[in-house]
Order: sequence, then structure tokens, then C-alpha cells
Amino acid sequence: MPVIHPASPSRRAQWRATLSALGLAALLAACGDKAAAPAAPGGGMPPPEVGVLSVTPGEVGLVTELPGRLEASRVAQVRARAAGILQQRLFREGSDVKAGQPLFEIDASPYQAAFDSAQASLAKAEANLTQASALAERYRPLAEAKAISQQEFVNAQAAQKQAQADVAVAKAALQTARINLGHTRVTAPIAGRIGRALVTEGALVGQGEATPLAVVQQIDPVYVNFTQSADETLQLRRALESGQLKRAGQDGASVRLLLPDGSEHGRSGKLLFSDLTVDGSSGQVTLRAEVPNPGGQLLPGLYVRVRLEQAKASQAITLPQQAVTRTAQGDSVMVVAEDGSFSPRPVKIGAQQGGRWIVLDGLKAGEQVMVDGFQKLRGAKVVKPVPWQEKAGTPGQPDGKAAAPAEAAGNAAKAPAEPAKAGAGAAR
Repeated sequence: MPVIHPASPSRRAQWRATLSALGLAALLAACGDKAAAPAAPGGGMPPPEVGVLSVTPGEVGLVTELPGRLEASRVAQVRARAAGILQQRLFREGSDVKAGQPLFEIDASPYQAAFDSAQASLAKAEANLTQASALAERYRPLAEAKAISQQEFVNAQAAQKQAQADVAVAKAALQTARINLGHTRVTAPIAGRIGRALVTEGALVGQGEATPLAVVQQIDPVYVNFTQSADETLQLRRALESGQLKRAGQDGASVRLLLPDGSEHGRSGKLLFSDLTVDGSSGQVTLRAEVPNPGGQLLPGLYVRVRLEQAKASQAITLPQQAVTRTAQGDSVMVVAEDGSFSPRPVKIGAQQGGRWIVLDGLKAGEQVMVDGFQKLRGAKVVKPVPWQEKAGTPGQPDGKAAAPAEAAGNAAKAPAEPAKAGAGAAR
């Protein structure tokens, strides 16, 4: 019987067949777990996964965003009440001034002369009064003793009263001269920030009318004027009266300002009043709010967006915008039951806040609302609900939650490599 050498071709063929059989067995063992996975009922495709959000009612502030314009809380025009040449400006343009602070000086020489003349006239009237009073007192006992005629005594008393009247006229003239002299030194009527000077030194002011010299504005706090639809105002009042909504605060509705650059003012204000009349041309109601402005960042005339919280819904629900289907027939959401079945549900939508719709009616606590995965519903009878997570950068969600789906996807991408490693090891 011939002996087969290990290096012979027939021996190598036997070894190659043995190794191939072992490799096939290892590959079948690695795929055994997949083959053992439970199949969908009836042998069909597994139910699609959809993102759902559990309904949690709570108190939500109803915020309305409206366009508005800023206005100084107090405005005073500084005018020249005395006619003359403007001699000096006593303030720095654009600075803060106090009430009563001197701002301008007008040539006071003619007014000083008039004041001195009024003082002299008063002194003369007082001297005449002294003489007339002394004469009347001297004639009194003589008239009682019949030493003088009664007519002379009456004339003396009349001269005394006329002298008293002259003194009163002189005092009034002196007061007028003092006021006119004071007008030559123009002061700030209120505390605030003063703008540029409207006249220069050497100009003739107050000639015929009160010449505007400057404007002082008080911008802390600042007013914001804005308008709201009369229909919205009426609906809000009815909701407050019926108890469906409650007022946002006892001291007035809260107001936040959104500046033109997109940033929000750091201080919140309060609503002062709502106008009593509706604009017939636009159907709008004018409202005014007061906002603190300690740093002077807000300037009068600036256009802003006003975020007004007038009321609060006590049992409201907030949902992402993509969860709500809005049509001309009404608003609806897709509700997923515990057994995976799903059906549309009509809801009542309120205002929008922070990229979410406020649902006022139609849902109950604990129900699951579908947020994404709508494209997977074609032909499906049931779905597999999974907790929905917002994407990174979405307001109100930390970045850590948004990173979870990416990590899961990464782990799933790594999973197919494990059987390959196991198969290679078995082949060895």
C-alpha cells in the first residue's frame, strides 16, 4: 500500500476541505442569533418606530409678540422766556441734568435795571405811605375835638389808603421785575438727559415768542407704546371673566422687550393701561407699558418687539410645532395608544410660545402624541412608540439629550463588526 506524504497534493486538498468546513460551521454559528430573532406577527415587517411625547399639563403663560415704539416717560422743552442775547451755555450736550440746574444765561442788564427801578418805586411808595399814615393819625384827635373840619380828616384818611395801594402796586411791579430777571437764567424743568443745544451763544432769543433752546427727556423708566387687535383683546377679556384663563400678575401684565439686534432687554416691565377707544381705520387698541432703563440702553423712538404676558392657562399643554397638523377644517394631532394603534385627535390651539403650540383642549394627561415618524405610517396598522428627543440647539433642551440618538446610531454601526470578528476567530 503506498504511503501518502504530507506535502503531496492530495494531502493538501484534504486539509483545504477540512478548513472550509470549519469556516462554514463558524459562520452559521455566528448567524444563529439573527436567525433566532422573533419575527413580526404573520411573518411581515416589524412595526415602524415613531417618536412620541407624553402629555403633561401645567401652567403656561400666554405670550403675545407685538411691534412697539419707545417713548420717554417725561419730556420737557427748554424755552427762552426772556428776550435778549444768549450769553452762555452752562451744560454739556448729551449729559444728565438735575431739576433746577442752570442751562443758559441771557443778557440780564435790562432786566436788572428794571428790577432796581421797581425797588426804588417801592421805597418811594412806602415813604408816601408813612407820611400819609402819620398825617391821618395826627388829624384823628383834632377831628374828635372839632379843631379841624371833618373834610380835612376824610382827605387824610383817603391819602393814607391811596398810599397803601401805591405800595401794593410797587410790590407787584418788583415781583414782576424779579421774575423777569430770573428768566434770564434758564434752568432745567425736570431731571433727565439733555440733547443738543438748539441755539448758539450770541443769538437773539425770546423775541416775540418763547424760543426753543434744548429738550430734556427722562428715559428711566421708558414707555413703550404698541397696539393689539381689538378682537384679541375682547377674546382675552371673555376668557378671563369665564375663568378659562387667569391674570398674569396683580401689578399688571409682564412685558419683555426684544431689541432690533435680536437680543432681549435685561429688565422686564409692566403694562400701565389700555386705551378706551379702538382706532376705526385699523381696528387696533393702543397699549402702554413701563420698562426700567437704568443704563440708558433704550432710546426714545426705537422700534422694538414687545412680548406681553397678559394671562396664564392653568391646565395647558405645549407641543412641538411638527406634532400639530393645522388645516382649514381645524387642528389635530396623532395620538398613539398603548397597543401601538394610532388615530388623529382634534385639538384647540392657543398661542405660540418658544417654538411650541399651546394646546388648550383636546388632550389628557398621560396620552402619547406622535412628534416624528409620520412618513413611516403608510400601510402600517400599529407603530412602536419611542420617547422623542429634540435635536441639538433646540430651545429648552440641553445638548446632552440631543446627543443620545447619535450615540445609539454609532453603537448600531459598530454592532455588525462583532460577528465578523467572531467568525474570523472561529476560522482560526
